[in-house]
Amino acid sequence: MKPTSILAIGMMLCASSSAVQADVAQTQAHSTPTARDDNARYGWADVLRVDPVYDDSGPPPATPPREECYDEQTAVEPPQPDNRTAGTVLGAIVGGVIGNQFGKGNGRAATTAAGAAAGAVVGNNASAPGERAFATERHCRIVEAAGGGRHIVAYDIEYRYRGELYSARMNFDPGDRLRVRISVTPAE
Repeated sequence: MKPTSILAIGMMLCASSSAVQADVAQTQAHSTPTARDDNARYGWADVLRVDPVYDDSGPPPATPPREECYDEQTAVEPPQPDNRTAGTVLGAIVGGVIGNQFGKGNGRAATTAAGAAAGAVVGNNASAPGERAFATERHCRIVEAAGGGRHIVAYDIEYRYRGELYSARMNFDPGDRLRVRISVTPAE
């Protein structure tokens, strides 16, 4: 083996050895218990129950009540008198005059009668009440502001770690799992 090859292999071994030593030192720094955490480690417990703790004596609402409004379309009948009789009579007269302009002899009588009948139908339909109109109505109501009153201040939880049941009060809802600190101290 050439001396340069041996030198290159030696340098690589030194570099990897120092990297391993740095990893070991970093691992020891993270896993070495501090004076406060003597004989402590961490695990996961299953959360069995979470009950919110409420405070009913909160401050008054921060904002005053407000008004909420919305618009609604409503059908409105137009105020018209029912003049169907007058419209029918007027339509029959106009139709009869127009029908009288056509035909001769007995034909003139037939066209006058037909014109009067057609005019009566047109006049009756024309004098019928109009279509429904729509109007917009505004409705408003008072909505109380949020705030004050009942609010959550803590959570009472029950959890299981290695078959044993424990309980605690926390400032947050831990979810399904809870990280626990396990500490062992000698009993005297």
